[in-house]
Amino acid sequence: MALSNSQYQEIMRDYQAQQLRNKHEQDERVKEIYERIPAIKELDQAVSTRAVIRAKELLNGDKQALERLREEIGDLREQKTLLLASRGYPADYMEMKYRCPDCRDTGYTGEGRKCHCFRRAQIRLLYAQSNLEAVLKRENFSTFSYEYFDDSQIEPAIGTTVAKYMRQVYRWCKDFAEQFDEKGGNLLFTGTTGRGKTFLTNCIARELMDSYHSVIYLSAHDLFEVFSKYRFDHQTEEEMKDMYQFILDCDLLIIDDLGTELNNSFTSSQLFFCVNQRLLSNRSTIISTNLSLDRLRDEYTDRVASRIISSYTVIPLYGADIRLRL
Repeated sequence: MALSNSQYQEIMRDYQAQQLRNKHEQDERVKEIYERIPAIKELDQAVSTRAVIRAKELLNGDKQALERLREEIGDLREQKTLLLASRGYPADYMEMKYRCPDCRDTGYTGEGRKCHCFRRAQIRLLYAQSNLEAVLKRENFSTFSYEYFDDSQIEPAIGTTVAKYMRQVYRWCKDFAEQFDEKGGNLLFTGTTGRGKTFLTNCIARELMDSYHSVIYLSAHDLFEVFSKYRFDHQTEEEMKDMYQFILDCDLLIIDDLGTELNNSFTSSQLFFCVNQRLLSNRSTIISTNLSLDRLRDEYTDRVASRIISSYTVIPLYGADIRLRL
């Protein structure tokens, strides 16, 4: 997904600052060498002088001028390398140094594609702005544990133990993340407090962020606050406008704790708009809620509930409150 304009500009400002640092550091190295080995300054001046002379000859029709220039520059560079080596400097000491040699700190490769370092910068920015970075270090597929789920009693609603059921849920979530590019899709986690809904969404978020997908994580309260400011606050900052568009366009939107916000006709209409827009643009969404499907209909109207239930894979979670077992 393309970054918002302000996010893109933030990354490009970092590249521009890096380019300035590169130039400053190179100038300092050149100044050092010219002071310590004056003969190298003379060689560099000679290169410039020869280039001007041969260019004039080339314009006057001398077809051998370019070849002579190459030979002369090669000879001068060899002398320069020998002088640097004699004083313990590497041959490329005076050349520009890049943080990323592949794109030369521009963010783009020669083919006009975003460099791998740009993608890393993008992911770091999206991690930070989604408030997930610290959480995902603790909550991910590698730290998921079944020991907090009961494996001794059959849960009537699923006909097996909660621990065995969670092994299947884990597999569903892992498949969702691994097959995201091919299948996409939407998930609705239901179940009362402490059943693992948020942990599972964090597992998926971590997996997708690590594979360079854009993920934004918002509580239902924060989601509707963004919509409210965008709709009613005409003086809202550009960043808020960007956030509104990002909510609609990001690869994966996670809406946590739906039903805990103050619900009214505005939130219901905005939830339908958000869900519907993302479905129409084939963007994936994960919703977690403490509400049952019947309560979802009661709180957000049949139209909203029907759109979600018909288009999302519903994963109900069971068992005791995990936090009481920690």
